Amino acid sequence: MSNQPKEIRFTKMHGAGNDYVVLDAIRDPMPDDLASFSRRVAHRNFGIGADQVLVVRNSQDADFRMDIYNADGSQVEMCGNGLRAFYKFLRDEGHTTQDAITVETLAGIQKPSAAGNNLFHVDMGLPVLEPAKIPTTLGSGDGPVLDVEIDVDGTKVTLCSVSMGNPHAVVVVDDVETAPVHTLGSAIELHPAFPNKVNVEFIQVIDRTRIKQRTWERGTGETLACGSGACAVGVTSMLRGVVDRKVTIELRGGELTIEWPDNTSSVLMTGPATTVFAGTIPLEEV
Repeated sequence: MSNQPKEIRFTKMHGAGNDYVVLDAIRDPMPDDLASFSRRVAHRNFGIGADQVLVVRNSQDADFRMDIYNADGSQVEMCGNGLRAFYKFLRDEGHTTQDAITVETLAGIQKPSAAGNNLFHVDMGLPVLEPAKIPTTLGSGDGPVLDVEIDVDGTKVTLCSVSMGNPHAVVVVDDVETAPVHTLGSAIELHPAFPNKVNVEFIQVIDRTRIKQRTWERGTGETLACGSGACAVGVTSMLRGVVDRKVTIELRGGELTIEWPDNTSSVLMTGPATTVFAGTIPLEEV
């Protein structure tokens, strides 16, 4: 017999504007089909509205596990902004009182920690620079993939690529406000050079300590922020030598600080997480 619930408790949260519906599978039974439920609940007209749905679970390998579903129902490896929201949810709901925890994701074990003043650190680990592991067909050997030209529907585009647990392509533009994020972003997401699809960041380097970023997120579309994307932007910009080893990424929904002391160190992301509201939603109404 199915344990399908009649309604689901949820918490709406965001990290620098990247918004989430958080579900607590430790406390509550989950829908039988989370992919379908995520598509419905993430819809901004007929559901709650979210870039992604985060599911809190127990883990045998870490303190907790975070399952991530895009707005189109696809499951993805990692989300840096989501990890901060996830950690805040755990603290607010009394699942942990620790100042630092470990979280299992499809990208491996992640390590969020409290930074005070509603800010949270995330140790994002080492960036993946090897093309085959990003994965991308652009380049070979150990990488990095920097300033590579590809053909996108007849247009030549120069980009960099890195994985922060999920694949990213970074495109430098003169003005992010006028960048063709929706048309070019969607085309690059599906480009055959990226077999698992790719998140696309359009960036404008302001100076050595600040970058403006817009993000086309695979399976979702343009989002107000992307934490792993900000890390990818910081890493590729540092490798290109155009910014310092600590940089502020200015996103449409807020700011994140990215630090990468050297090429052998983990990438550290610092930013906010905010609870918007909580409630219950009947299954038949989503």
